[in-house]
Amino acid sequence: MLRNVLIAALFISGVGLLVWSFIAPNQDRSISADGMTPREFSQESPLVLPGILTKVYEAFGETEEAAIYDRLAEVANGPALEQLYLERVGAMAGGGLNPDQEIHEVSLLGMSARPQGDIVNISAKWRVLGVVGHSEHMHMRGNAYAADLVMASDAGVWKITDFTLTDVDRTDAGTLERNADAPPLEEDS
Repeated sequence: MLRNVLIAALFISGVGLLVWSFIAPNQDRSISADGMTPREFSQESPLVLPGILTKVYEAFGETEEAAIYDRLAEVANGPALEQLYLERVGAMAGGGLNPDQEIHEVSLLGMSARPQGDIVNISAKWRVLGVVGHSEHMHMRGNAYAADLVMASDAGVWKITDFTLTDVDRTDAGTLERNADAPPLEEDS
């Protein structure tokens, strides 16, 4: 009898915890930092910055100029929006950044955030894992980046307003995956 009561109590606790996780306020900080003060954004930035960076890479995956701009405008403003947009469009024109790419994960490797008046200065290092491909094969790629970012609220939405890329590490190129229908690859000599 005691065992059944204990099992029922554990079950009810688990259900209660699950329900609380869905209705608790401000639980989804990884997606939205809307309406936060600079101090709040600074404190929560380790949770929200990966989502902001992911949206930048999703915009880079677009192939239409208007779509690239619109997606970037969701998370960037001012000089940062212009710089990111021009870099992406320039890479498309120059043959870089294959449109056949898929981002699997953006994760923070380290960061610091400092509120300063109405802005938040962030120094961050992150890693991007994804697949870039061609018709014959696909490469798993993991690159690490470091940047100094300036974040500001734009109508209550926190956006990148300026950034300086301070380091790019492409030494972790990942592994090669082949399509099942692809012909065998010749090894480089």
